[in-house]
Amino acid sequence: MNTRQKETTPTNPWQSFIKNSASYQKPDSLKSVWQIINTFIPYVGVWVLLVYSLSVSLWLTAPLLIIAAGLLVRLFIIFHDCGHGSFFKSQKANRYVGMLFGILAFTPYDKWHSMHMKHHATVGNLDKRGVGDVWTMTKEEYLASSKKKRLYYRLYRHPITMFGIGSLYVFLIQNRFTKDWMTQKQKNNVYVTNIALVLLFVVMSFAIGFFTYLILQLIIIYLAGMAGLWLFYLQHQYEDVSWVRSNDWTYTKLALEGSSFVKFPKLLQWFSGNIGFHHIHHINARIPNYNLPKVYAENKIFRAVKPVTFRASLRTMRLRLWDEKLQKLIGFEEI
Repeated sequence: MNTRQKETTPTNPWQSFIKNSASYQKPDSLKSVWQIINTFIPYVGVWVLLVYSLSVSLWLTAPLLIIAAGLLVRLFIIFHDCGHGSFFKSQKANRYVGMLFGILAFTPYDKWHSMHMKHHATVGNLDKRGVGDVWTMTKEEYLASSKKKRLYYRLYRHPITMFGIGSLYVFLIQNRFTKDWMTQKQKNNVYVTNIALVLLFVVMSFAIGFFTYLILQLIIIYLAGMAGLWLFYLQHQYEDVSWVRSNDWTYTKLALEGSSFVKFPKLLQWFSGNIGFHHIHHINARIPNYNLPKVYAENKIFRAVKPVTFRASLRTMRLRLWDEKLQKLIGFEEI
């Protein structure tokens, strides 16, 4: 049991918020359109500047690549909101915008959101791990595993694998293939996304050159993917997180105790689309990202949740296994 919320936050206020959160989940078309304008247009603009910078100085290209990656992360958050049906009132608008930004982020809309919905429905449930989450073994499972599986798990959980190799693998390779469990609609969406990426590659190759586009795109998707995976990791892999078995699992309890509040500086909060308020997002995924700070400011119960700071986020890198007896994540050295 995670005592962080239990000791500071009674149950009734949480239930009261859930019942009265409808006002926050109404999309504001003007805010949504403005968020697209202040993210998509700068992203295209930075691409133009990147091409120009190559003829000026690589010292100018380097910071532009970081900015482009940050904007791509923000585009992914819009893609993410569209999948929850929270960005626009119109589900057609959510789908079209989501699919477009999914292509820019090398991510098929239907496949990703199918897995993501399962993630929301099972977060913190030890009996339903494995879909849309970071692979996490219990201490007992690890000790009972073969040496080969232990080695594989250690390699998987290593930061270089997860964030270095993983960012390219997930977005360039894993997202390109269908799975047996997928519906035909989801499979078709993977095919459409792949075709769109090929067309984008052809057009950009003619516009700025094959190798120019290849190198710039690879660097941007690598940096954005690394940042995105780090954000996702930190949202559910931190010191005070809770994991329970199905008989103790409830949606509200684990949305709060199994999802972090990461306190970012304002600039990083903007680039990450307010996703640091992840505990609020899991309580009600229909709340648009631009309303999450308002929810936090107007509801004291959320401010009772201890934030994960930058220093604390670095400590999470050593956490690898869930200890059911101690009810916490531990490192390999602790076994």
